[in-house]
Amino acid sequence: MAYDLEEQEQLDALKAWWHSNGNTVLLAVGALCVAFAGFQGWKYYQHKQRLEASSQYEALAQLDVKDIKQVRSVSGQLMEKYSGTPYAARAALMVARANYEAGDARSAHAQVEWALAHSREETVKSIAQLQLAGLQFEEKKYDDALKTLAEKHDPAYDGLLSDLKGDILAIQGKSAEARKAYAEALASLDQKSKFRRYTEQKLDALGS
Repeated sequence: MAYDLEEQEQLDALKAWWHSNGNTVLLAVGALCVAFAGFQGWKYYQHKQRLEASSQYEALAQLDVKDIKQVRSVSGQLMEKYSGTPYAARAALMVARANYEAGDARSAHAQVEWALAHSREETVKSIAQLQLAGLQFEEKKYDDALKTLAEKHDPAYDGLLSDLKGDILAIQGKSAEARKAYAEALASLDQKSKFRRYTEQKLDALGS
């Protein structure tokens, strides 16, 4: 097929450009293909991790909390192999509860701290925060407990956190501050909450 002079010049220019830049273009395209394949592979890996973690978490949830050996084993696998999934922090809270009920408060403390540090779910973080402050309270580490309660949390837990804050302040002899904390708890707790009655009783016990 014959080309006119202008077309031939354009074709020659294109050939010259490709001769100078072809390798760079091919390398760039190759890099993009590798990056895309890597991204898809990473997405597949994450999906696979979530599915496996979900399956193990379901198995963990079916265990009796008194079966401490098995609870520790399954939760340990979740925390070690699937720490990047939401199920790991949830498993840490479950094994913390099992250890606490078995009388191992030290292990429970460590696992609740792990859950607080690794969870990406605000609800789970707030539960861990509440449990950690409760353990610190039992250990008589009152200042540490108050610092834990002061950290950012899901507003849905304002009532429970304020109630525990009131307990800590009350035992420290800071009655006025404790009353304020209990009042803040009552302002946040649901009117139909059974827990609300206990907060009211504690506030009444402090007097005016």
